[in-house]
Amino acid sequence: MATRTSSPPRAAAKAPARGSSTRSTAKAPAKSAARRPAARPAQRPAPRAVRTGRGPIAHTFDAIARLIATIWMGIARGVGAVARSVGHTARDLEPEHRRDGVGLFLLAVSLVVAAAVWFQLAGQVFHVTRVAVAGSVGKVGWLVPLGLVYAAVRTLRDPQKGGPVGRQVIGWGALALGVLGIVQIANGNPQPVNGDSTDLQSAGGAIGYVVASLLLDLLRSDFVVVPLLALLAFFGVLVITATPLYQVPHRLAEFRDRALGLHHDDDEAHVDLDGDRYDGRSRRDRSNKLFADETGSRSEIPAYDSPVLAEPQPKKRRGKKAAAEKDALDLAQEFSSVDLLGQGDDVGVDLFQDAPGETTGFFDAAADGFEDEDGSERTNPRLKKIADKPARTAPVGAREPENKGELEPPPHAQLPQRVEQLALSGDITYTLPDSSVLKAGDAHQTRTAASDEIVSRLQGVLDEFGIDARVTDYTRGPTVTRYVVEVGVGVKVEKILGIQKNIAYAVASSEVRILSPIPGKSAVGVEIPNRDKEIVSLGDVLRSGNARSNTHPMVVGLGKDVEGGFVVANLAKMPHLLVAGATGSGKSSFINSMITSILMRSTPDEVRMIMVDPKRVELTAYEGVPHLITPIITNPKKAAEALEWVCREMDMRYDDLANFGFRHIDDFNKAVRAGKVEVPEHSERVLSPYPYLLVVIDELADLMMVAPRDVESSVVRITQLARAAGIHLILATQRPSVDVVTGLIKANVPSRLAFATSSLADSRVVLDQPGAEKLVGQGDGLFLPMGASKPIRVQGSWVGDSEIEAVVKHVKTQLEPTYREDVTAAPESKRVLDDDIGDDMDLVVQAIELVVSTQFGSTSMLQRKLRVGFAKAGRLMDIMESRGVVGPSEGSKARDVLVKPDEIDGVIATIQGEM
Repeated sequence: MATRTSSPPRAAAKAPARGSSTRSTAKAPAKSAARRPAARPAQRPAPRAVRTGRGPIAHTFDAIARLIATIWMGIARGVGAVARSVGHTARDLEPEHRRDGVGLFLLAVSLVVAAAVWFQLAGQVFHVTRVAVAGSVGKVGWLVPLGLVYAAVRTLRDPQKGGPVGRQVIGWGALALGVLGIVQIANGNPQPVNGDSTDLQSAGGAIGYVVASLLLDLLRSDFVVVPLLALLAFFGVLVITATPLYQVPHRLAEFRDRALGLHHDDDEAHVDLDGDRYDGRSRRDRSNKLFADETGSRSEIPAYDSPVLAEPQPKKRRGKKAAAEKDALDLAQEFSSVDLLGQGDDVGVDLFQDAPGETTGFFDAAADGFEDEDGSERTNPRLKKIADKPARTAPVGAREPENKGELEPPPHAQLPQRVEQLALSGDITYTLPDSSVLKAGDAHQTRTAASDEIVSRLQGVLDEFGIDARVTDYTRGPTVTRYVVEVGVGVKVEKILGIQKNIAYAVASSEVRILSPIPGKSAVGVEIPNRDKEIVSLGDVLRSGNARSNTHPMVVGLGKDVEGGFVVANLAKMPHLLVAGATGSGKSSFINSMITSILMRSTPDEVRMIMVDPKRVELTAYEGVPHLITPIITNPKKAAEALEWVCREMDMRYDDLANFGFRHIDDFNKAVRAGKVEVPEHSERVLSPYPYLLVVIDELADLMMVAPRDVESSVVRITQLARAAGIHLILATQRPSVDVVTGLIKANVPSRLAFATSSLADSRVVLDQPGAEKLVGQGDGLFLPMGASKPIRVQGSWVGDSEIEAVVKHVKTQLEPTYREDVTAAPESKRVLDDDIGDDMDLVVQAIELVVSTQFGSTSMLQRKLRVGFAKAGRLMDIMESRGVVGPSEGSKARDVLVKPDEIDGVIATIQGEM
């Protein structure tokens, strides 16, 4: 029926009616047979094949075009390689940043323009080129070929060296307008006559005519227009060279020195846009090391590498002054050796005097006397006289450190903006926070009257007990001072260790720590807290040379050591860190300093973070920063699920490393950015570099209380494998006991940072050695990096709440956070069907209340308390395990209870709602 109603009306009219007679039906075949031959020509012809592709002529043109392009690019690559081989700054240009084809095109255009303008060659092409150049810029057309050659060379060597294209267009445009306007006015400002612009070719051309005429019509005075045009040209030069106005004298002085051949020791250093100095590497070289280690490739990492970043070694001074100092030092050593033997005269003693009334600490020790062979004490009167003079600024017996450098804090200047501030994914420009948001700390003092008094007290204790030892030096840190004690020949070091309590009594301090020996020295160190402590600011640490010389995004500022030097570490080399300390020891301050360092130095595309804060108040200031993958986790259960997600993310990264043949995530990221990694065919996946993933757990004890086995298994798996995947873990706890920091966790977390602990046992848990129980607190800690045998005493850096708020506010305005919902989502649990409970809902609720209230999950207890059989009690325990109330069975041991008493109402409501 539907077919008939949908047919055309004409076809329906020709069809026989349903109620027609047999006679009419019999006549129909005869009529249709008569008309059949005439109906055949009206049938639709069969479709014929139609060519849909391109013809052979088009394919031929395509092949010729590809051949020409191949030849052109081959020549361009050769010319580009020759251009980049000159010098050392452009040899390492990445292939994806090369513009050899454009550079060769500009070089060809410069040749054509030079032939037309300089040599006046005949021909239609040269005539049109000559008229276009001369008509546009006039006399300045003679410089157009040189400008094109300069642009071609810059494009061949490093097209991005000059900065953004927009800045170059503005700079060169302003320079051209200013110069052409001045040239036009200098030649009398000729005007076009009846459309003839021939006179303009001998002046500033059409561009110079427009600029000069417009300004002259407005201002009516050459004495005003010419200076304005000169200022415009000068502005163009500043924009092209990226020179701030206050840096013009410095640039001119530097140009003068180079022109006169006056080379400095720091020729390899340059001045950045904001006046700060950086090394001679190109910007692209430093940008390529964004996700790699300092040496660029994993295979180039030194064999003995450390997470602690060392201060850049200063260059040795050259010249007459250094040679004179060396000769004086050699002569002084010669005279000192003669005087010690008692064979010399007083000649040469004045060589040791730095200034009137000042003498080196060597004579302070020598003037106290020496013993002759017969046992009598002999004193040099001249040395004794010099020693009685007022002491110099250096400590007693101090020797100038070889590579210690200046101990004063660095100048509180602005941090140079990271050169590798590139556009993030999605063409988003991200700017790091300015260093002005971090305040400056106290100025470091190398010597105080209180420290000098401790020297005399310490020496008095040694003399009282008849120990042949002398305090020869001390280094003053922000919190403690290390006094260097050198023992005589044949004196046991244990004698000094045995009088530790007497030393503490003499200096009136209970936190005396003795190092035997000092790492790298043949001396005993006595560390005594300072009475006048200094505040170590995070801004000073990040402004130090250690931090400035390294662009790795995972570099954080730790603080200062006992010598007053800045301690900066790379979290990627630790690769995991355990932080422990009692309440008020400075653990939370370190966590804030570490997170703030990451926010100050890295973008969200470089480092992503997961923060776990079971205490709910420590990390709330960082809520909403774009570096977070998920909101700050405060629920211990969700924290365990987040650690499981980190394990899955780690496995996914390792799958990519294995499939594409890389051993570390840095090498994979570098290959992806260079376009050297290709996905399989028919794959829609788009590869992008993996960011570093930093997991910060502020209180590990709370997680171990709720789900110890799940948390421990996840932490152990992450710490065992995640280093090459770019995932790093920071574990912090104020209860470093063996049930929180288990043996498996300690075995896989190689770097430790211990603040003041309450007992010796806690110190052994964290550091595997004593020492943390004698710290003074408030940021005083012992840092034991991976591979070190002795911990480094560090005063942790301090960052205030106002500074944290300013940094967080800045990064929030740069980018909105992008959270992943699957981080804290519970995995598919092995829950039984709802009908498994059946009619035992009341019994299940009683069992849950009993187990949660007692925090003891045992099948035999359910048998006794609920008066059920073993089978029923086992079934109730299985139901509670499927609902997440208790943990899995472990033989005869009681099951772990995963629900706290204050959560019991929610659990029961959830179970009752399932029915």
